[in-house]
Amino acid sequence: MAEDSDLEKTEQATAQRLEKAREDGDVPRSRELATFTGLMAAGTGLWMSGGNLVSELKAMLVSGMSFTRDQVFDMNLIYTQIGANLMKLLVAFAPLAGLLILVALLSPALIGGWLFSNKALVPNFGRMNPIKGLSNMVSTHALVELVKAVAKATLVGVVAWMVMLHEKEAVMALGNESVQASTAHVGQLLWYAFISMTSALGLIVAIDAPYQMYHYAEKLKMTREEVRQEAKEADGNPQVKAKIRQQQREMARRRMMSEVPTADVVVTNPTHYAVALRYVDGGSSAPIVVAKGADEVAAKIREIAAANNIPTLEAPPLARALYQHTDLGEEIPQALYTAVAEILAYVFQLRSYRVRGGVAPTMPKDIDVPAELDPLNPAAAKPLLDGMPL
Repeated sequence: MAEDSDLEKTEQATAQRLEKAREDGDVPRSRELATFTGLMAAGTGLWMSGGNLVSELKAMLVSGMSFTRDQVFDMNLIYTQIGANLMKLLVAFAPLAGLLILVALLSPALIGGWLFSNKALVPNFGRMNPIKGLSNMVSTHALVELVKAVAKATLVGVVAWMVMLHEKEAVMALGNESVQASTAHVGQLLWYAFISMTSALGLIVAIDAPYQMYHYAEKLKMTREEVRQEAKEADGNPQVKAKIRQQQREMARRRMMSEVPTADVVVTNPTHYAVALRYVDGGSSAPIVVAKGADEVAAKIREIAAANNIPTLEAPPLARALYQHTDLGEEIPQALYTAVAEILAYVFQLRSYRVRGGVAPTMPKDIDVPAELDPLNPAAAKPLLDGMPL
């Protein structure tokens, strides 16, 4: 059952999925909204500039039907007159055309926003698949589009029929009016019919626009497995990240091991821990930890130390304290200065003995380490226990 739920598209599309869809040219669109805004813009433009357009058309008609004697014998003059009339007509229609272009550019921003995608221009031969075409024809979305088209035609037709019934007497009375009066009256009737039918189309838009948003969201829904896979791709595959961390640890370990030959002494547990210390007179105020490790790493540190004649000294409490409370490249804690100084004194005496001879130094034993720094000492765990709820 859990596997079946993972395969069901129940999750909303992620931001990455939505961005990929936009890159592919897939955004929500409502053709009814584009048609509605275009019609409203055209009607508004005609209402605002209709008088000027009628005047220009009338002047063009009069000019086109008038000829001078020179134009009869010179066709170039006729062509010039026609060109001038067409230019005046283009200038008269320019505001309306500009308004329609502006609305055509702005209407997509209402749903889905502007989109410029080159992928949408690439031929997709998968759309020519007849089986996929048949499945689209019998899909729920196709049924909704069919119902919408029928409802749109029915609604607009009903509104047009109601307008005709309401204005039937006005239409029949046009024959008794003068040409100018009837022309103006016809314009008013057409404008009334246009506004009524466009408003009816607005009702379709009010339903279609939210549906297109809903359909788009449903189409891009993802399964839980897809969400998990996308998260893995975004954050990186855990196995790959673990492999990278392992390689980083290996590189850090190799760098650490290369520092062991520069150490002055290696303090051991004797088998579980090993910490390599280096002290440069005048270079630092306290010894620095150049390498540390446990178990196999500790054994490798001891091996490298032996190969490079680095003194190794067994001091279990100190080794545990250094391993627990220091990091690579850092100076030892001030509380361990005395203990480490005792060891370094022995190391320097041992170097002098090897070079000059004399009395061999005595290896220090029972090095005193503050109890709160030794992980195995009960006093070190007491502050932690004091802060725990009982």
